[in-house]
Amino acid sequence: MKIERVNLYHLRMPLVSAFETSFGRIQSRDCILLEAFTDGLVGYGECAADRDPGYSYETTGTAWHILEEFIVPAVLGLELTHPSELHRRVAHVRGHAMAKAGLELALWDLWGKLEGNSLRAMLGGQRGSVEVGVSVGLQSSPQRLVEVVNEYLEQGYQRIKIKIKPGRDIKDAQAVRRAFPDIRLQVDANSAYTLETATALKPLDMLDLLLIEQPLSEDDLWDHSRLQTQLLTSLCLDESILSVRHARQALEMGACRVINIKPGRVGGLTMAHAIHDLCHSQSIPVWCGGMLETGVGRAANLALASLAGFTLPGDISASDRYYKVDITHQRFALNPDSTITVPTEPGLGVSIDHSALKSFTIKNLTLS
Repeated sequence: MKIERVNLYHLRMPLVSAFETSFGRIQSRDCILLEAFTDGLVGYGECAADRDPGYSYETTGTAWHILEEFIVPAVLGLELTHPSELHRRVAHVRGHAMAKAGLELALWDLWGKLEGNSLRAMLGGQRGSVEVGVSVGLQSSPQRLVEVVNEYLEQGYQRIKIKIKPGRDIKDAQAVRRAFPDIRLQVDANSAYTLETATALKPLDMLDLLLIEQPLSEDDLWDHSRLQTQLLTSLCLDESILSVRHARQALEMGACRVINIKPGRVGGLTMAHAIHDLCHSQSIPVWCGGMLETGVGRAANLALASLAGFTLPGDISASDRYYKVDITHQRFALNPDSTITVPTEPGLGVSIDHSALKSFTIKNLTLS
């Protein structure tokens, strides 16, 4: 397929409710939507970088620059034999995984439409629906947190993740566990601790958690390996895993027992699939993390999570968890068994609501 032109849209979308983590509180979410054109078809991709450099150094601003100046020009007018070829074409661009992932996703969508195959089929997914949970941000008090968790349980979510940070960790987790002794529960620190301050997390071992996610620095493997020896609960790495190499090293040194795979964080579906394969070969459980994606990114995450090695519920959640109005006509809903159905139409299996897209667009650019 020859990429004839690419459109970029910087979006700002209001959230249903504010979302707070250890690195900040947001009431709207920024991202970049990409349209790639070939042979009368259009493929859609989503760059998950947000406005602020809290989760990652990548932002919508940096991603826009890198896409405009380096990544998109590297493929315009060229014949690509497969979406995974993008990585060879942009190997000269160091880092900027979310920018690369955004364009790669548009190529996967195009490829599926050209071949008449769904993304799930192209990736080798085995499930028609995938088990999901919900991520709950920091609340004003442990009591309020319990109330919010209860609301999600009543909606049908069977796995809960709560955000934690120093001073808002043990009591919050204990409150949720006391209120709901049988739910599948995990916590996420988003790199809020050091090896020394993480000793405060030891009481979490008494709460029968699925995992503790990314307690230490976003660029750390070694200290996580030291911390894992001090905890009974499995550590899960998120921000620290940017490549297959990082995943291999983390497993070799015992830095974690679980890995959260986010396509945006690792450079796209090709790399995400490779990390899945590595972990699956070693019987290491993986799950698909969420980055407040629109229906475009949500559809891709569902297809990825249909692979055999995704044995833990992901943070994919239903569309209405985050957005009253989305940019896709498709609204992903929670099934009664805490799953979401994976799209089966060619490519991503979603179509764009252009009226919604226009209302959320801050700026746009055509590259040809």
